Amino acid sequence: MTTPPWTPRAAPGSTARMTAYEIAAAVRSGALPAREAVAEALDRVARHDTLRAYTEVWPEAAAARAAEIDRRVRAGEWLPLAGVPLAVKATESVTAFQTRRLARAGCVPVGATSTPGRGTGWRTWGATDRGPTLNPHDPRWSPGGSSAGSAAAVAARLVPLATGSDGAGSVRIPAAWCSVIGLKPTNGLVPARDRAGLNIAGPLARTAADAALYLDALTGPGTQPRPAPPERPLRVTWSATLGFADTVDRIGAVARSRLDALIRTGALIFDDLAVRLPDPAPCWAALRGHGGGGPDGAAGRKAELERELARVFAVVDLIATPTTPNPPHGHQGPGDTMSVALTWAFNISGHPAISLPAGRTARGEPVGLHLVARRHREADLLSVAAAAETDLPAL
Repeated sequence: MTTPPWTPRAAPGSTARMTAYEIAAAVRSGALPAREAVAEALDRVARHDTLRAYTEVWPEAAAARAAEIDRRVRAGEWLPLAGVPLAVKATESVTAFQTRRLARAGCVPVGATSTPGRGTGWRTWGATDRGPTLNPHDPRWSPGGSSAGSAAAVAARLVPLATGSDGAGSVRIPAAWCSVIGLKPTNGLVPARDRAGLNIAGPLARTAADAALYLDALTGPGTQPRPAPPERPLRVTWSATLGFADTVDRIGAVARSRLDALIRTGALIFDDLAVRLPDPAPCWAALRGHGGGGPDGAAGRKAELERELARVFAVVDLIATPTTPNPPHGHQGPGDTMSVALTWAFNISGHPAISLPAGRTARGEPVGLHLVARRHREADLLSVAAAAETDLPAL
């Protein structure tokens, strides 16, 4: 395997601005020692974790791991994620499937990131012994959850990559509210984290290339893919509500504006196909054993969802929605608002989905553009993410 045909950027103190792709290339080339990249990440966490993204930091283990990576690189071993500092969702730990795969590819876990604490709601929280995790756009808001600290750490440039897991939107919602990329792969592509098969591992990242590199480390041959805009325009339809959600107008407007900008680049073609899914709430609850007769009781509802999605994906490549129907809420909690309303149908159906930064409302509230693809078409989602970076202004 050869080094990519571009010059890695590396300078003292520069790694906060580097992507995972750039750090790994620089470490493999010898331009940047892994121990330096990791030391800088640990220093950033120690000095600048004002968002309370971390619950634990592992400086000794990380330093030892970085030294090992440097030795392996000098010995000529190919490591697609060589020396990349990685934040680990606290409910996963270093023994989780995705953490082990990423470490095998060369990542260096530096600490555990916040998730909902005991006795708090599971949906959109991050709890630490220093207080709740704060949103990088405004400390009055939640960063989303449950991969709260992971999204905040990536958004704050404490690390370029963080692990997440998504059973109802727990990667995509914090990605939207922290203005980073969050990908839920096709169910079954990696082992599920729950018996119902709904909770899937996925990355929090700042670039499409980093998300692709992460996914390849979990599932692929380690060929270091770098996604490009679609070779042909992908057909997309839009629904602000999926037929049932109570979406706030200003949230839908920002997400739709970003979709329209992508359409203008030529990456997408719009198809005015209606999408009317059944409300997934009772099905999701039944599958998780929270009523409705359990998995047997969910069968009919899931079949109805599958039929409608089959009809839609027979015509289009992508479904676009806002990631959440609501803006970030405060630390008092969401109340009756279901931030998962537009995401959890696809944990049931198994389709891959991504949240891309879409911009902010006039009130400064961050919004995500949520794209859903046919099963095993993560490449379509990542190509659109690449088009957004290539052809649209940064948000």
